[in-house]
Amino acid sequence: MHWLDTTEYPFAARYFKLNAHHLHYVDEGQGEPILFVHGTPSWSYDFRNVIKELRTEFRCMAIDHLGFGLSDKPEAYDYSPQQHSLNLEQFVVHHNLTKLTLVLHDFGGPIGLQMALRQSARIKRIIILNSWIGSSAADPDFIKLSKILRNPIIPWLYRNFNFSARVVMPQSFGAVKLSSKHRKQFTQPFLKRNERGGPLAFLHSLLHDQPWFEELWQQREALQSKPLLLIWGMRDPVVKVTNLKKFVSGFPHAEVVAIETAGHFPQEEQPHAVATAIRNFMTR
Repeated sequence: MHWLDTTEYPFAARYFKLNAHHLHYVDEGQGEPILFVHGTPSWSYDFRNVIKELRTEFRCMAIDHLGFGLSDKPEAYDYSPQQHSLNLEQFVVHHNLTKLTLVLHDFGGPIGLQMALRQSARIKRIIILNSWIGSSAADPDFIKLSKILRNPIIPWLYRNFNFSARVVMPQSFGAVKLSSKHRKQFTQPFLKRNERGGPLAFLHSLLHDQPWFEELWQQREALQSKPLLLIWGMRDPVVKVTNLKKFVSGFPHAEVVAIETAGHFPQEEQPHAVATAIRNFMTR
């Protein structure tokens, strides 16, 4: 990986075998385990600075979903969030992780929550950053978005122009913009046209998986016993504050840390604030 900035991302590469494929992950530090689960079109790189701060106190593990980051990107593969959740479950069970704190961002939210419902006894706490639960089918903003996403040009742009990493991601930031140096770390994993199936599948999921997101919402009672922290970039133009309000309505015990200047990627934009919120939540 000649493009990988090992100064920014100085972690030993580890791989977990999923059938014929290899899922990349990092495993840094010792102590109570934290598992970071990214969304689209990112990978464990966007949690790097949070991991650097927390690995002196906790065992910090972060995966790259198949199709993302340093993991394999097979052309013929089911990149649905449901399959990613099954993969995540295999990873957690294989490593026999218990008393686990999940840190879930974007699509990592539904992926991790589905896994938590199946492996509840292993989960101690849940931390969610700018994600969603429940159907957005009736939401006016989503209705507008879905009309855009249904335009055939959008999947073409995703496949041929690396549109998700090159355009959508940088425009999702708040006050702190994504520098060209860091942007390269998010575009390079999808350098070849045939390596872009992961983000494209998440695009399809937004259009077709609203009933599944709603199923997760309907099962939320099973997770009420888990302490929940919501860390939210309040200037997110993609997953808006209405989603934060929905989490709070469904999980009345949840704590909220609002990062006023951050957009959709608070862990990339304001990593120290995110690490501090996680540490405070875990050590009280």
